[in-house]
Amino acid sequence: MLERLFPGAAHLQNVHPLVVHFPIAFLFGATLLYFLGAGLRSESIAGAALWALVLGAIGAVLSAGTGLYANEGVMIAPSVRDALLVYHRNLMVAVTTLTGALTVWALAARPLPRRGRWAFLIGLLGVCVLVARGADYGGRLVYDYNAGGNACGQPIDFSK
Repeated sequence: MLERLFPGAAHLQNVHPLVVHFPIAFLFGATLLYFLGAGLRSESIAGAALWALVLGAIGAVLSAGTGLYANEGVMIAPSVRDALLVYHRNLMVAVTTLTGALTVWALAARPLPRRGRWAFLIGLLGVCVLVARGADYGGRLVYDYNAGGNACGQPIDFSK
């Protein structure tokens, strides 16, 4: 049935690629909205940012969970695992942890923390930097080494 509804998804090695894009969008959106809300002193924009952050945190947990579950079963050469997957995994676990901490902070001081506001905003920028770097590793895994599907034979050895 999955193959009939989603023929592309039927070729995936795992569901991780289906869930990773949502938290990326929500976390970058939350960061933008929080900066706008702080700059314009708008509670309504900060409220929207909080919702985006909560959805990004939920998505990050789902993405990290599916990624960790898929970690051992993904068909890549050991050299690719050592050069890319380990860094991708570690960065995204850091993203999930930092996002969780910032989400708890934002929920406790709704919608935008007054005390330590700049530290909170810098933390969100840090999340964006970590997401971008981790996604770069993930993109290389998928597009350079076919880690997400079965488009070509495996394993493909790592090369710079």
